[in-house]
Amino acid sequence: MARRYFGTDGIRGLANQHPMTSEVALKVGMAAGTVFRSGSHRHRVVIGKDTRLSGYMLEAALMSGFTSVGMDVFLLGPMPTPAVAMLTRSLRADLGVMLSASHNPAHDNGIKLFDPDGYKLSDDMERQIEDLIDGDTRSLLAESDKIGRATRVESAQERYIEFAKRTLPKHLRLDGLRIVIDCAHGAAYKVAPEALWELGAEVIKIGVDPNGRNINFKCGSTHPEALIEKVHEVRADIGIALDGDADRVVIVDEKGAIVDGDQLMAVIADSWNKAGKLSAGGIVATVMSNLGLERYLQSIGLSLARTPVGDRYVTEHMRKHGFNVGGEQSGHIVLSDFTTTGDGLVSALQLLACVVETGKPVSEVCARFEPLPQILRNVRYESGKPLEDKRVVKAIEGAKLRLGDRGRLVIRPSGTEPLIRVMAEGDDEGMVESVVGDIVDAVKSAAAAAA
Repeated sequence: MARRYFGTDGIRGLANQHPMTSEVALKVGMAAGTVFRSGSHRHRVVIGKDTRLSGYMLEAALMSGFTSVGMDVFLLGPMPTPAVAMLTRSLRADLGVMLSASHNPAHDNGIKLFDPDGYKLSDDMERQIEDLIDGDTRSLLAESDKIGRATRVESAQERYIEFAKRTLPKHLRLDGLRIVIDCAHGAAYKVAPEALWELGAEVIKIGVDPNGRNINFKCGSTHPEALIEKVHEVRADIGIALDGDADRVVIVDEKGAIVDGDQLMAVIADSWNKAGKLSAGGIVATVMSNLGLERYLQSIGLSLARTPVGDRYVTEHMRKHGFNVGGEQSGHIVLSDFTTTGDGLVSALQLLACVVETGKPVSEVCARFEPLPQILRNVRYESGKPLEDKRVVKAIEGAKLRLGDRGRLVIRPSGTEPLIRVMAEGDDEGMVESVVGDIVDAVKSAAAAAA
């Protein structure tokens, strides 16, 4: 059954256009508040947001919806997504809400929902909420004397900073480290630099002047050029780039080289394994993680379990099979000993702990494996099902034969756009380029024939 509002990561769209309107946000508050209202206690919902201008509009609408069905609202203001998940648990709330479109431009926004344990909602819960949104919401209204109240949590930032610091051993400090942090003019623009400073680091901040329209604009984890330049300029030991809601991180070493999520997971997996903290004998990553990561883990006796693309699938597999480290190549790292979702700051702190304990520069700590050549190309189509076309099937079968055990092929339709994503990697870069080209040409031919 087609989803009417929820996508792969909550509800998302262009601000002030369906479904990211005040009207829909109001109904989401009413519907979600009703689904999570059980028992006779006073029900609570935590609402955080990033720094987008539309956050004011949507926050007010959600607050109105939740209070109208009898839920008390705790307003956090601009806070990272993982902080909302953490405070949902800490404040014993029935539900958590984050207003953010993550790494998207400022004109987008989104609504992410978390259950009382801080995890993203199941498909079944989202369907229940969708059914209520499209129903008669007047029937959901609480009696006049049971309307909820709203309270701003003034200590939210301090609580998250202390939480992040406690993920490191008590004795560990960052004295002597010069750190550049790029907060993407987003949700972590206050808490991330403060946490690093309190741990003793010399902190140089960029991307910390949000104006409602500049979130992720030429900054943050999707645009690390400004961070690289600043690392060179101030001769920093490390650069840390977060995205708009701070649930993912990209590292820049002291030489200005980018360290992606695969290398970061390799560092954390090895460190935790040596300390006896790694669960299930390996980690979880998506089908997009580099084959070099898989081979590295095998070389140190660890496994790599792969899931479809999306942090939600990674987290579900971790919970089901007992893993405590997982993530995506993009830098969305889930460390379930501490968090229920990706946390860019906490992931960076785990790397910094390795740097401090080994005394080695970031470039050495993070050089765990040589990534295999990997090529990703997107092909747009207007109609039909290109992957079922005989020409495409034949091209894919031929590519698999050519790559054999020296490479890997991932072909998948986009979950949000009419695109076919073609990814291949292998030891022979020329062969990788060739097989991707063959498949792309076949998809284009199939798409043209169906148009």
